[in-house]
Amino acid sequence: MKLRNALALAAVLAAPLAHAHTGAHSHFDLFAGLSHPLSGADHLLAMLAVGIWGAMLGGAARLALPASFVLAMLLGGVAGHLGMPLPAIETGIALSVLALGLLVSLSVRMPTVLAMALTAGFAVFHGFAHGVEAPADGSFWLYGAGFAVATAALHAAGFTLNQHLTSTARRVLGAGVAATGGLLLSGVL
Repeated sequence: MKLRNALALAAVLAAPLAHAHTGAHSHFDLFAGLSHPLSGADHLLAMLAVGIWGAMLGGAARLALPASFVLAMLLGGVAGHLGMPLPAIETGIALSVLALGLLVSLSVRMPTVLAMALTAGFAVFHGFAHGVEAPADGSFWLYGAGFAVATAALHAAGFTLNQHLTSTARRVLGAGVAATGGLLLSGVL
């Protein structure tokens, strides 16, 4: 993939820059869970970056990073749904986008166990934000199932995308993800 294609892809991915965690979901069902990860740059970019980074690390990380993210995200969702406290939720989400973008852009290599712990830590914030917003009825569980499936699909899309990126395109894409995270963190987005 040429540099201009990577830049175009970054622009398209950054287009829905609305923050996805408004606290004003009108319904929580399977379809809402499947569609929500595509509705905001924070989740979309973080999930793609996890897939790309796992593919870059190779070996067990290809599956371990996405699996640990989805599991920790679900646990975070349950914690939020149960009303457990977690400070700085939106900050944690923005930091995840920034950090995952940098990890991809800089081609950071680390042991799989450490990479799993890092991605799982970020995942707790992503899941928690949605658990807090969920109504008390049982719809949270269908929503969570849809959210987990969509998240895993975005990880797979990142993995596949990585196979078509040159190292330069990967650096540029990762830098775009990190820049979006920085804007989210600064409150600009």
